[in-house]
Amino acid sequence: MQRVPEPELMDGPEQAAAYAAADFAASDQALIQRLAELFPAGLGERMIDLGCGPGNISFRLAEGFPPARVLGIDGAAAMLELAEAQLQCRPELAARLRFQLRCLPDGGLPRGFSAVVSNSLLHHLHDPQVLWEAVGQLAAPGACVYVKDLRRPASAAAAEELARRHMAAAPPVLQHDYLASLHAAFRPEEVAQQLHAAGLNGLRVQALDDRYLEVWGRLG
Repeated sequence: MQRVPEPELMDGPEQAAAYAAADFAASDQALIQRLAELFPAGLGERMIDLGCGPGNISFRLAEGFPPARVLGIDGAAAMLELAEAQLQCRPELAARLRFQLRCLPDGGLPRGFSAVVSNSLLHHLHDPQVLWEAVGQLAAPGACVYVKDLRRPASAAAAEELARRHMAAAPPVLQHDYLASLHAAFRPEEVAQQLHAAGLNGLRVQALDDRYLEVWGRLG
């Protein structure tokens, strides 16, 4: 199945609200646990969450890896409004967690992060090298890098089966977006080529369960 790009931003209020209301707790917590497994020495003091959406992973990073400071960035204002509203209800995190409206590439972002994390951003990008170039620019030497995303299935029928299996109970807007995201996602061999082109040879990519891929490692 050939890749079919989708819109880069989920900036519609209906999309943002449906995404924020969806129950991704299990997969979000699994990502945090995976980080702890891959980087047992910790993630350092400064983390950035690229394509943070309503902040699901950003909040869990701040909760799970104190006293680190976390910056979540996203290009969708509707998503960040939801993240900021949630932060207002979590004053204990206000000193260590912040959100900014940013679109990659962005030369004005601070650099030298000890960890660069991204969940479900890659498939939204029309040019995937934008993400990998940002990783190389934002990460400090020796930084931890973890990127998780959907993996494009072999056929449209396989994509529809995954959507039925995992999103049958979701609102129609999420079902539509999920199927579009599967068509827009990359395969591990494509991501390996992207990493090589970006000079990120310290990172590895592998398939993860029936629908994801992950990229991880430390930058030299």
